[in-house]
Amino acid sequence: MALGFLDRERTVAKPGFNRWMVPPAALCMHLCIGQAYAFSVFNLPMTKLIGVTQSAPSDWKLTELGWIFSIAMFFLGTSAAVFGRWVEDGGPRRAMFTAGLCWTAGFLLSAVGVYSHQLWLVYVGYGALGGIGLGVGYISPVSTLIKWFPDRPGMATGMAIMGFGGGAFIASPLSVWLMQRFSTPTHVGVAETFIALGIIYLCFTWVGAAIVRVPAPGWLPAGYTPPVQAQKLITRNDVFVYDALKTPQFWLIWWVLCLNVTAGIGVLGQASAMSQEMFPGKVTPIAAAGFVGLLSLFNMGGRFFWASTSDLIGRKNTYYCFFVIGTVLYVLVPQTGLMGSVTLFVMCFVVIISMYGGGFATVPAYLKDMFGTRYVGAIHGMLLTAWSAAGILGPVLVNYIREYQIDHGVPKAQAYNTTMYIMAGLLVIGFICNALVRAVHERHHMKADDARAHGGAAVPRGGVAAART
Repeated sequence: MALGFLDRERTVAKPGFNRWMVPPAALCMHLCIGQAYAFSVFNLPMTKLIGVTQSAPSDWKLTELGWIFSIAMFFLGTSAAVFGRWVEDGGPRRAMFTAGLCWTAGFLLSAVGVYSHQLWLVYVGYGALGGIGLGVGYISPVSTLIKWFPDRPGMATGMAIMGFGGGAFIASPLSVWLMQRFSTPTHVGVAETFIALGIIYLCFTWVGAAIVRVPAPGWLPAGYTPPVQAQKLITRNDVFVYDALKTPQFWLIWWVLCLNVTAGIGVLGQASAMSQEMFPGKVTPIAAAGFVGLLSLFNMGGRFFWASTSDLIGRKNTYYCFFVIGTVLYVLVPQTGLMGSVTLFVMCFVVIISMYGGGFATVPAYLKDMFGTRYVGAIHGMLLTAWSAAGILGPVLVNYIREYQIDHGVPKAQAYNTTMYIMAGLLVIGFICNALVRAVHERHHMKADDARAHGGAAVPRGGVAAART
């Protein structure tokens, strides 16, 4: 078979394989698809495709272009849910290879849409096809990393998912530079930039797919001994992906992630405007852009820091930190505006955004603790529908409440106050959901016969290691 090298069996690591090769493979994927956070750099240029120097009557509007990112985020969540089982059964190489194809094809089809000035092609390309690449690529290395790092699952997933938060650091300046290189006095270089990015990302995602390996059945890292008895809230059993949906734990964690993301993503999308409106005359557009870059840095760093911290204090306690600290900071934000303290405002939000990123990076390990490692990738894919919901709920709350406040005579500097208090309230609800999480009842655990029926191997935990690093 021509594509037989994509089979899961062909990716099983041989003795002596260094497990530290897997995080770079995952980063190859996540740094590429993390470009999604930088797509806004194309918005203004795409409003001038015909007018070039300024928007022409037939040019696309920002409101129309805003749907591209929304569609991509919707397809990210839904494709992760739909294809999660396929990713888990087929292994990370096949998933990363396919994600790279979809991601690149999305860019190329979008380039055609830009050339022909057909916005629906960009919706289908970057939004739908690229969004599928985002979803499949996002979850493709998660369960593999958890299996390679049973001793530090939070740190492992944090390393990879950190790449998604940091992908914009590479994509944003690269995209601007490419548009400048391809532009002329009569032409905006968006289409050519899409083509170039598509080719670059295809190469790097396929490099990651070539490097990635899965551990042999029963493999354990040198010096690591699994606990004889299950720890509190850390199971030694597996739950089948669709059985996980029947548990209250899945839906409680779904709301934990949704509420944490809702509070962060709405602010992330309006950070520049918010900082300028809350501190008129103090925060310039250039300073606001720097603030957005700083948030991206903490979004990336928070993914690694908080996920690694969860290995020490536990996943549930880590989310307690998110909700308690976040509630306090959201209540404090309006006071920073009244005090006129830009420094305190920035400090509040860099911590908030670090916990926003940390929530994404910690949740795969939380799911592993609850449902075991066998289907954690597929379950994680199902849970990412919470991201899709939050991606709509967060911006709607921030944008529409602000507009309502301004329409009713509230000064722009105070138009976000009500929103901040609502966000704090959402985090209180998230705290309650997290507090209600208990260990999964044993009736949902898979037996050896169940594992074989679902295509899994009933391998006793603690088997002989095939490779130790």
